[in-house]
Amino acid sequence: MDKKVKIGFAEFVGLMATLIALTALSIDAMLPALTNIGSDLGVTVANDNQLIISVLFLGLAIGQLFYGPLSDNIGRKPALYLGLVFFGTGCLISLFSTSLTMMLVGRCIQGIGLSGPRVVSVAIIRDLYKGERMAQVMSFVMAVFIAVPALAPALGQGILYIANWRMIFAALLALGIVALIWFSLRQHETLPKEKRLKFSVSNLGKALKEIVAIRSTVFYTLAAGFISSAFVGMLNSSQQIFQIQFELGERFPIYFAAIALSIGAASFVNGKLVMRYGMQNMVRIAVLAIVLISLVFFILMSTIIMTPSLTIFMVYLLSTVFFIGILFGNLNSMAMEPLGHMAGIGAAIVGSVSTFISVPFGTYIGMQYNGTVEPLAFGFLIFGTLTALAIFLAKGRNLFKFTKFHK
Repeated sequence: MDKKVKIGFAEFVGLMATLIALTALSIDAMLPALTNIGSDLGVTVANDNQLIISVLFLGLAIGQLFYGPLSDNIGRKPALYLGLVFFGTGCLISLFSTSLTMMLVGRCIQGIGLSGPRVVSVAIIRDLYKGERMAQVMSFVMAVFIAVPALAPALGQGILYIANWRMIFAALLALGIVALIWFSLRQHETLPKEKRLKFSVSNLGKALKEIVAIRSTVFYTLAAGFISSAFVGMLNSSQQIFQIQFELGERFPIYFAAIALSIGAASFVNGKLVMRYGMQNMVRIAVLAIVLISLVFFILMSTIIMTPSLTIFMVYLLSTVFFIGILFGNLNSMAMEPLGHMAGIGAAIVGSVSTFISVPFGTYIGMQYNGTVEPLAFGFLIFGTLTALAIFLAKGRNLFKFTKFHK
């Protein structure tokens, strides 16, 4: 293990937050530039621009399977270095893309690379802290992580003021290099050689076989994938809805920030209420609210409000993503509850499978965009209902019967 470096608590939190936030920045900073990128790369079907977002999620799904077990085998620092190298390579390919295909290859490699910082940073925090102290670190890190989506589109829009879309990838590459240097100089290796585990594909297979036999883990993972599908569909079509349909243009980042802050508010509310009411009750309330709100909105669009105004749409969207934020805060934890004896590889499989589910379905929802918000609302309704069904099947209990919870 390398010589330990004295890194302060505040610096450590900032470093981990930077590494984890690279993912959100790589997704959301792109949104204002999608039309420009598609135009320069000769994309003829506007909806195809959404693939620039979708394939990054595909890369994340692939990478999550391997970085956790890999870091258990070769150490945290080498695994994270590998991730950042992949990320930088993907940035360079995207930066110099001359076709949509080349861009999508670069974005997928970016996603594979981003899985490294995303997974390994959490492992490092787990190595160094436990109990309330770990919860405190993760709370500070997530506070930064939540703030990034609110600011990232503004950063992308700001770069477009002074340069073209390629400079967004240059900025991401520069930030990745800064993170790499910062991490290499200031963070010591947290997994001693004597504690490292053998990595093999067969171990992944054995873990997957065990997980498939656990009913609650399977269905909560499906639930996480279904609700993420609706969210990915929203991300994919958000630029067209706000910038083109509602003609917001350069004001798009302001409205997207409101969406991000709604999810942040949900994380805060969930943190305050989950200890009092329990995850089961919070999840039931959230999923029923999503289905009910989407059903009412869809019926209104089909009967009374054929073309909802921006204000009405924002009320609908902010309330829906708020309850999605509640689900995000609980479904993964509920899926992981029976996997304490295999937390690392279990988290990799649960995270990867739920992301694999969300990529094709989320892409499909986005691709249905037809100049109205109807496909998005229908997507929230259908996948909200599928999420509710999966939650019901996880425990076989009545969704409308709330359980007593004692702290």
